Amino acid sequence: MNHPAPTGRTPLHPDLARARWLLMGLFALTGITFSSWLARIPTVRDALGLSTAELGGILLIGSVGALLTVTASGMVVQRFGSRRAIVASTAVLAVGYVLMGLGPTTGSVALLAVGIFLNGVAVALGNVPINVESARIERAMGRTVIPQFHAAFSIGAVTGSAIGAAASHLDVPVAAQFTVVAIVAVVWRLASLRGVILPYAPDEMPRARVAPAAPGSAPKGVRRIASALDSWREPRTLLIGVVVMAAALSEGSANDWLSLAVVDGFDRTEAVGGIVLGLFVASMTVVRLLGTRLLDRLGRVVVLRASGVVSIVGLLLFGLAPSFELAGIGVALWGFGAALAVPVGIAAASDDPLRAAGRVAVVSSFASVASIAAPPLLGIAAESIGARHALSLIAIAMVASVLLARQVAPQRTTPAPHPAHGALDEELEALVTTSRPTVAARAAATQ
Repeated sequence: MNHPAPTGRTPLHPDLARARWLLMGLFALTGITFSSWLARIPTVRDALGLSTAELGGILLIGSVGALLTVTASGMVVQRFGSRRAIVASTAVLAVGYVLMGLGPTTGSVALLAVGIFLNGVAVALGNVPINVESARIERAMGRTVIPQFHAAFSIGAVTGSAIGAAASHLDVPVAAQFTVVAIVAVVWRLASLRGVILPYAPDEMPRARVAPAAPGSAPKGVRRIASALDSWREPRTLLIGVVVMAAALSEGSANDWLSLAVVDGFDRTEAVGGIVLGLFVASMTVVRLLGTRLLDRLGRVVVLRASGVVSIVGLLLFGLAPSFELAGIGVALWGFGAALAVPVGIAAASDDPLRAAGRVAVVSSFASVASIAAPPLLGIAAESIGARHALSLIAIAMVASVLLARQVAPQRTTPAPHPAHGALDEELEALVTTSRPTVAARAAATQ
């Protein structure tokens, strides 16, 4: 998204500012719930007596749950709206989290597997609405802010890891930890619902809601499903999905393998491997917080290409460096380059607010495929060439991201026609209108 260079600061409408911070909190909460249980995987494995292969297979169930859900989540958002999708994902998350704690406690692998599956479903069902809402807030503010939401996720992930590590150090039972996290997640999400969703303006209403059915046309329910699936036939959306898949592969592989690659490749301790992973996450977080200026001034395409090049350099340096210190520099560059690709892809998929839910679901599906395919494929490669050199193969995917960068260029959209609204709709329109800067105000807005 290209915006004019800012020259001053315009205060945000209170409702818009509130929605922004509440959504930032939901992204952070997603990071906490995502990582706080992953830090207890060694405890879960030991409690159930699982082998590494058995544990890997069970963890894969969560990715399958996410993949099966992510396409349907676009239809849910389009049909019922972001608020109901968030409520539904919250309920599924709570049940899944509790079951993940009960499984190791009762010695039931089946309970753990069901919990992990439901957790994957909840993640997929919740990610689409919050990403759609982040794009709506960015449009309302008139400047790039989506990377900041993803920075909040990264901060939440670090916090969640710390929570899990502290619980492990204090010998807190996993059932107790997971139940507390589930309760906090439910309260936090439900408390945020009232202000986190901006009212829809007429040009943001999904077409299935605003377009009157033509005589002899398909029933509305069928049309909603068809419109949600239409995005799978759009070349631009699919190519953006490839960009997001490369980014997810890069980030996810670091989470899964970077610590082990440091331990095996440089004969360092597990603690040092954790510190290097922390360096990667910190590098991404910093760029996500500060990179919005680059996106506004240089545009998505230039930033995505530069990010891909930096990632390639960092990956190759980490994989081929003769010393641990140089490899550490490579990790930092890798994190810098990996930071903005997913936010840029989400923003590009959301250019047309009428089709944002379906398109975000599509690109999220590509990310889910990466999360499923990366661990086993890199594991196979690591058996032959070592984890450190195997990670350098991700550079191939980043080359594809650079070559496809032009697909994320802002897309011009034409507002859809809308019927007359009642008094309530007019009131909502007025609220959104007042929450959006005018053209002059946008030109004066600062980062």
